[in-house]
Amino acid sequence: MVLQFFADYLKHQFTAKTRHGTHSPFVYKLADEVIYDFSVKNEYKAIEAQRKKLLNDQRVITVTDLGAGSHLNKNRTKKISQIAKNALKSPRLAQLIYRLAANHGPSNMIELGTCLGITSAYLSKAQPNADVLTIEGCSQTAEVAHQNFKELNLQNIELQVGNFNDLLPKAIEESTQLDFVYIDGNHTKEATLNYFNWCLPKITENSLLIFDDIYWSEGMKQAWQEIKNHPDVTVTVDLFWIGLVYFKKGQAKEHFKLKF
Repeated sequence: MVLQFFADYLKHQFTAKTRHGTHSPFVYKLADEVIYDFSVKNEYKAIEAQRKKLLNDQRVITVTDLGAGSHLNKNRTKKISQIAKNALKSPRLAQLIYRLAANHGPSNMIELGTCLGITSAYLSKAQPNADVLTIEGCSQTAEVAHQNFKELNLQNIELQVGNFNDLLPKAIEESTQLDFVYIDGNHTKEATLNYFNWCLPKITENSLLIFDDIYWSEGMKQAWQEIKNHPDVTVTVDLFWIGLVYFKKGQAKEHFKLKF
């Protein structure tokens, strides 16, 4: 599985374009102003300081994994430092998600898969006036995330703990519309397609769905292809690590692969 993942990565690097190979004005602007904006922002500093604390946190917790698990470690008892090293999104990727949220301007955001709360914190900082709902399956991991939110003084995050299959449909049902959804949950084909299909009734032409780990497995690659082919989807951007899904009406259906 790991060898296939690296083979997919190499293939992506050879076939993906940069902003200069992109002929869509929308995607070119997105790439130029958001994806490739690597300038350091003040909001990053406190969150990365919190990440550093987690990387040095020797406390041990028991991880409840309701999803597809990890390629790297199957043990249920883990040090927080180990989770921070192996499971958190890298600063580069977490900060991209921050920029996507800041650029998109959502009034509500849903994150499926809180982990230790670093990406949640980036979402909160990107749109301080938006409502951020983050859902986590592991209660002990969620406790650490909640502590991080308090230490970072983040006021706009609601953290729910439980099974994604129960909590996500309820959250969607209670939403008028979905502005921004980041799905880093159960990395199986069936679960990923379920999450996508559950979101569809509340999608608007201004919605953005982000799917994490789209090359995680054959099943995830198949799920990504089905999502791209859905008639309501107009534009997708494949960044290998994540996939962006847009529903803009009047836009020709196009799929883009960009290096990141």
